[in-house]
Amino acid sequence: MGNLKLKGKDILKIGYPNNQSVNIALEVMKRNFATKNIHHVKSLLKEILMNPENYEKDLTFGQIAEALLSSRKTEKRMLNTNRTSFHIFGNNISDEAKNQLYTALKLPIATQGALMPDAHSGYGLPIGGVLAVENAVIPYGVGMDIGCRMSLSILDTPVSYLDGARDKYEKALAEHTKFGMYETHRSHVEHEIFDRDTFDLIPILRRLKGKAIKQMGSSGGGNHFVEFGEVEITEEDEQIGLPKGKYLGILSHSGSRGLGAEIAQYYSRVAVEQCPLPKEAQNFAWLDLNTHLGLEYWTAMNLAGDYASACHDDIHRRLVKAVGGRVKAKIENHHNFAWKEIHNGKEVIVHRKGATPANENELGMIPGSMTAKGFIVRGKGNPDSLNSASHGAGRAFSRGECRNLFTQNDIKKELKLKNVTLMGGNTEEAPMAYKDINEVMNAQNELVDILGTFQPRIVRMDK
Repeated sequence: MGNLKLKGKDILKIGYPNNQSVNIALEVMKRNFATKNIHHVKSLLKEILMNPENYEKDLTFGQIAEALLSSRKTEKRMLNTNRTSFHIFGNNISDEAKNQLYTALKLPIATQGALMPDAHSGYGLPIGGVLAVENAVIPYGVGMDIGCRMSLSILDTPVSYLDGARDKYEKALAEHTKFGMYETHRSHVEHEIFDRDTFDLIPILRRLKGKAIKQMGSSGGGNHFVEFGEVEITEEDEQIGLPKGKYLGILSHSGSRGLGAEIAQYYSRVAVEQCPLPKEAQNFAWLDLNTHLGLEYWTAMNLAGDYASACHDDIHRRLVKAVGGRVKAKIENHHNFAWKEIHNGKEVIVHRKGATPANENELGMIPGSMTAKGFIVRGKGNPDSLNSASHGAGRAFSRGECRNLFTQNDIKKELKLKNVTLMGGNTEEAPMAYKDINEVMNAQNELVDILGTFQPRIVRMDK
């Protein structure tokens, strides 16, 4: 932690009470001022001790101020006996996923919940789970891949080029997309996101900035993809601004990479320490938004969401430059996030873990699988779903089950049948691993209107 020779007894001598505030002060100062003069550090600590209320919202010193202002012990939170109100959309949902939502609905901070038709079990909140709470954020309720998004660019290029010049599009994906933990681009464009002072205000972000720069414009493993395909606009919408017809499209799905994953891991761990819950609810540990840590996570989560968006912009920029054409329309939405929204006349924090925001007239993209059509949608703002919809078809089989059930040969047959070229991918992401997207869409016709479709043609995934 650098060479700052600060000890707990030095902090006690300044006048700090003999409680957790000493350890917190020690950690914060060593983390942020490792190379500073010890007299300067002590004078800062003295100033915080004299006026802790002035530092409550400070991103560097807020944690110390909070510890000084509060001598409350961390008490175990109990669950309510009854669940708060909820709606489940669709029938093909496992009991395990439902039970995870039921546990979340008993949290003392919960106000409303919903389960989307693509739902399946996850850690804490199920994938496809939506949960509104009062003035708090649940890191596991957001998920590990913060701000994971869908981004669709519709080009003015004739769709026939996907067959006529397939080699060109395959080459573009091979050369200009990067996947997994180790592939990164050689060159990087300057992006405004890296000029933000948020990276300097929070220690974990400062440490992760280099990794974020390196991974810019890359995609994760698992179910993340970049693909060229056939867009069909079936209903005109002034926000899209395109006549009915077929277009060439680029669709990408990935999130905030190592930046988001490490933010999620760190604050999930901290939340569990701060907010002890019964064993079955441990992954629902929350951070109060009135606290320094809650504010810190909220700030980091929003930065990770913006970073995920910047990654998609970079992916699409590189591909359009490689294959030519102009972008006529763009549709994007994200999940694995928490939003401040008004529901039933009250501000709440809505967690959508693997669920798409579907506010009234909000556009979104719901993918199928590597061979199944995805859908361009417009939200209806249904209050029963907390203005949400599914984020995809949802898994019918777990990754482990897929490894035992399907072979590469099974995938090849399905790809040939649907005229899809796959680069990378594995049996865990087999088309058969997913629910029928048409059934999922039928189960949410109260949540979204369908404006068009996207049929994958050339798909790139992690190997």
